[in-house]
Order: sequence, then C-alpha cells, then structure tokens
Amino acid sequence: MQSLIARSAFVRSQAARVPVVRTFASSAARFQATPAEKPVLQKEFKIYRWNPDQPAEKPTLQSYTIDLNQCGPMILDALIKIKNEIDPTLTFRRSCREGICGSCAMNINGQNTLACLCRIERDSGKDSKIYPLPHMYIVKDLVPDLTLFYKQYKSIEPYLKNDNPPQGREFLQSQEDRRKLDGMYECILCACCSTSCPSYWWNQDVYLGPATLMAAYRWIADSRDTYKAERKEKLQNEMSLYRCHTIFNCARTCPKGLNPAQAIAKLKLELAAE
Repeated sequence: MQSLIARSAFVRSQAARVPVVRTFASSAARFQATPAEKPVLQKEFKIYRWNPDQPAEKPTLQSYTIDLNQCGPMILDALIKIKNEIDPTLTFRRSCREGICGSCAMNINGQNTLACLCRIERDSGKDSKIYPLPHMYIVKDLVPDLTLFYKQYKSIEPYLKNDNPPQGREFLQSQEDRRKLDGMYECILCACCSTSCPSYWWNQDVYLGPATLMAAYRWIADSRDTYKAERKEKLQNEMSLYRCHTIFNCARTCPKGLNPAQAIAKLKLELAAE
C-alpha cells in the first residue's frame, strides 16, 4: 500500500514538471474576421478576331467583359481568363509570362508590346483594344505569321564565326569589348520594333528591319568574330540597311528598353567609313 502511494506521488510530481501547452487555434478561428469581398470591377476588352476557316467573313473586334478583381494584373492574364472561362476559340501565342520569350507580342491600345508585361488600365470606363502586330499576315486572331521575320534573322548568320578559336580554354574577351554588346544581346526577337517601323511595312521583302539589323551589328561589334568584312559586305546595298530613316519608332516601342535605331546608326557609320 505504501509503495502504491509513493508511486502515485512520483507520477504527480513528474506531471507537474511537464509544461502545459495552450493553443489558441480555436479562439483565433472564433474571432477571425471574415475577409471582405472585393467589389466587382467590370472592364471591356475589344479583341481582333479573324478565322482563316471562314475567309468570307471580315475581321472584327469582339467585345469581352471581365471582372478585374477576379483577374491578374496583366493583359495576358485577361486573355487567358477570356480563353479559359468565356471563349475557348480565342487564339494567341504565349509561353514564359516573364518577358523573356517574346511570344505574346501584340498591339495593345495602339502600341506594340508584350501582353505579359503590359498592365491592365484599371479605368473601367475605358475599354482596351488588342490587335495582332501590324502589317503582318495573320494566321488567326492575334497570331501573326513571322516566317519572313525569322528568315531575315537567319540570313545574317546570328552566331559567332571564327576560323581559329582557342583550343582547350574559354574564349576570352576584355570587359571593354564585352560592354560593346550591351543593349543588343538582350533582344528577344518579339518583332515589336520591326512591325512598328514604316520602312519595314513598305519594304519588308528587302529591308531587314530594326531587330535583324541590330542583331547583325551585335556580331560585327563582337571582338571574337573574324567575319566582320563578310557580314558588312552583305549589307552594302540600297535596301537591306539604308531604308532606315531613324524615326525611333523601334526604340519607343521596344518592351525591353533597347535602342535598335542607335545600333543601326553605328552600323551605318562603320559601313560608310570603309
């Protein structure tokens, strides 16, 4: 009997040493305020529509209205919401949603830009008009045909050409020479600049356009490339380069903040000096 009493006392003493953990989950849940729902903010989007399977029908602007408080902040978010919830036939290009791939280039409220980087205007009384890139053949809706654009880019051989590369080590370049490439290598080939250029609209079969010409100068300016003379020779004609009139539409519209007109001006100077 005495051993049982001693054991009970020992258990009580051990229990007294264990800290009591109190939880406030139930009380917090009881007093937690219910989040207030955001008011409805309707916004109208007018989107260019054309279906190649119905060539007899002319292109139209189709209106869609969505609640901005139930949508992401960018134009691409609105397009995805419309396609997923309202009209699955709406066609457009997209990929990274980070302003890197250039896939979602289109004309938004009169300016060529990337839909993933263009914020939606919160003014519900003002609609947003969305078109494909201008003066291009249209595949469907907001999808332009970029076949010629990429063919022109391929024509300038956009890769390093050197007959005597260093063996067994990296291709070294000074910091000064590397800085010459800044503002050119960042181009993502979205075609916003070329499709905003009037010279490209009128002569895109022979004029290379801002994006391709900036890429051409990027390799001519690269200290590691040894085919500068051959690259310049290809541009020594009346149409490939000299149709640029330096009106800076390309620099104003570039979503990456680049200046193709400046690169083209430097390219003209180098060719004129020879």
